[in-house]
Amino acid sequence: MVLVENLSVPFDRRVWQECTTLRDAGWQVDVICPQGGKRDTEAEAVIDGVRIHRYPLRAATGGPAGYLREYGSALRHTFRLARAVGPVDVVHACNPPDLLFLPALWLKRRGARFVFDQHDLVPELYLSRFGRGKDLLYRAVCALERRTYRAADVVLATNESYRDVAVRRGGKRPEDVFVVRSAPDIDRFHPVPPEPELKRGKPHLLCYLGVMGPQDGVDYALRALAKLRDDHGRTDWHAVFVGAGDTFDAMVELSRRLGLSEQVQFTGRVPDADLVRYLSTADVCLSPDPHNPLNDVSTMNKVLEYMVMGRPIVSFDLKEARVSAGDAALYAPADDESAFAGLVAELMDDPEKRALMGKIGQERIGGKLSWRNSQASLLAAYAAACPDGAGPGGIGTGGTGRAGKRPGR
Repeated sequence: MVLVENLSVPFDRRVWQECTTLRDAGWQVDVICPQGGKRDTEAEAVIDGVRIHRYPLRAATGGPAGYLREYGSALRHTFRLARAVGPVDVVHACNPPDLLFLPALWLKRRGARFVFDQHDLVPELYLSRFGRGKDLLYRAVCALERRTYRAADVVLATNESYRDVAVRRGGKRPEDVFVVRSAPDIDRFHPVPPEPELKRGKPHLLCYLGVMGPQDGVDYALRALAKLRDDHGRTDWHAVFVGAGDTFDAMVELSRRLGLSEQVQFTGRVPDADLVRYLSTADVCLSPDPHNPLNDVSTMNKVLEYMVMGRPIVSFDLKEARVSAGDAALYAPADDESAFAGLVAELMDDPEKRALMGKIGQERIGGKLSWRNSQASLLAAYAAACPDGAGPGGIGTGGTGRAGKRPGR
């Protein structure tokens, strides 16, 4: 049973890849997650053999109090649906928030093993959003993270930085923490012929893909584009920002105030086919995440998706950005919007360098950053979580104890 609160499934690509990998390995997979706004709206669905149980959820507004309301509602629905699904061998909980250890503990008491899939470092996420390191809520999120680590039999980390946190701060044994990197599905996500009309009559298309939240740096990107126009005299570009989030409306308004409305397009979330069209046409892709305690050690999915599409990247200089992109990106000093604009201009003027960087990115994705490697690590984590043979072909620690007659779940 996979528990998710942050996104619907299969919209959450990482979770969906994990689900299908486990399904292919013989597990029966049930997912409990929120309903989406425009997609994944059905309360119940079976997709490619994965059973999905969704609940209504209103996204947080109004600061920390809004998140408390959101998470309280999500927990109620998760417990309700978990009871309806019934006994399981493994509960696989994906954060944020670090509250899903509560239904996981309830299921552990009924024989399940607990795999904690740490998508975000929630204390660092709190600091990045609210900037308060000593208040009651910050101490609470630190305590919840500790409880989650303590309850987990196995931890999945998205990169080596997260793995280090699980061992150092979480007290987990190194052999119980597995790096399962997020990676694009190269069979589904690949370049198509560019469409020059997407450039709106300009020679160059700049593209941002991703969530638009307080820590994601869309405001940095917009101010850098204003400097690209004002300080470099460059108006030979059109920019498209694909995605949505808490600050979407604020970013549209900032674009208007900066006088960028004619050159910057906000699409909101789009179908994958449209996303591929934009990325295949883009000349330069933007990764403007500012330096903060979370971003410096987090792997950005957009960077990986830019790379698999063969696009050169401009990023701020973050530890894990360099680990992922290597020479597929140029790095501006942290939060330096003028330098960021200068690197965009440099790539606009150098098509040979853009092509070389794009090739480097694709080779990295096809090698050590491929999902094939992550699949092997995920299955190794499940084998470690179930040393007594629970799961496909074994005797379940939970459920009916007849895993030989039904897949593990």
